[in-house]
Amino acid sequence: MKIREVIDIILSYHPFIMDYHGCDDYKCGDPEQECTGIVTAIAPTVGVIREAARLGANLIVVHEPTYYTSEDGPGWFEDFPNSVYEEKAQLLKEHNIVVWRDHDHLHFHNPDGIFTGVLKYTGWEKYAHAVRPPYGGFGHFVIDLPEPMTVEALAHHLMTSIGQMNGCRYIGKADDLVKKIAIVGHLYPMSGPFTPKRKDGQPKEYSVQIIGDMEEGIDVILPGETIDWTVLSYVRDAVELGRTKAMISLGHFNWETLGMKYAKDWLSELVPGVTVTYVDAGDMFNYFLA
Repeated sequence: MKIREVIDIILSYHPFIMDYHGCDDYKCGDPEQECTGIVTAIAPTVGVIREAARLGANLIVVHEPTYYTSEDGPGWFEDFPNSVYEEKAQLLKEHNIVVWRDHDHLHFHNPDGIFTGVLKYTGWEKYAHAVRPPYGGFGHFVIDLPEPMTVEALAHHLMTSIGQMNGCRYIGKADDLVKKIAIVGHLYPMSGPFTPKRKDGQPKEYSVQIIGDMEEGIDVILPGETIDWTVLSYVRDAVELGRTKAMISLGHFNWETLGMKYAKDWLSELVPGVTVTYVDAGDMFNYFLA
């Protein structure tokens, strides 16, 4: 089976997106070659590429960018040289590896294809329900745990579920008991022509609106990206006022990598004659302790 045929099967599995012109595309390599194996990973790091080569796989299906830009074109297009890009591109070329990005189509599933994997591999599928907030922006999942657990135990459960983690950040009290969790979207300033507006005409910023969810009973939020000055500051003040609130920050790639572990599962069913392997890219962060 050619790599191009594998990608056609993947696209047939995904919901159809009309007139799609986004980041999901080939980033390098020849899709007309025979597929010798597939690796799924959160991103095509140098370590992931080397592991794919060791496994004899010539297709890497990833969720995040290859060449260090949000645009994520199939190469380096800035007006200054990038020696790391050059060496990485050469490594891919040497091993005849094709990189295909699968981002928008995975998130287009209902429920979301990435967070289906997160719920599966944290063991929370039967406790979760999807929420589409009335204020627009990302939806999120709410998990009602069967029994309360401490913030510290919750953090360790998450890190164990994810795999190669070196630690995580949190706001809250480690021994507080929590039960209701929200997996929320990325917390960064967002506004645009399609952003819902408040009564005064200002945009309803997603990370601010999550405060309303926490006021209604969410104990802990688990975001991908974070900024400090909206809901995170609310959580810190709430804790200092004696409330049971917390935030656990695992990191964007760490958090969503379970979606690519899940991609290995459904891809294996779609192409039963091809070996599919999930490769954990590992934690990009190390931690100095105070």
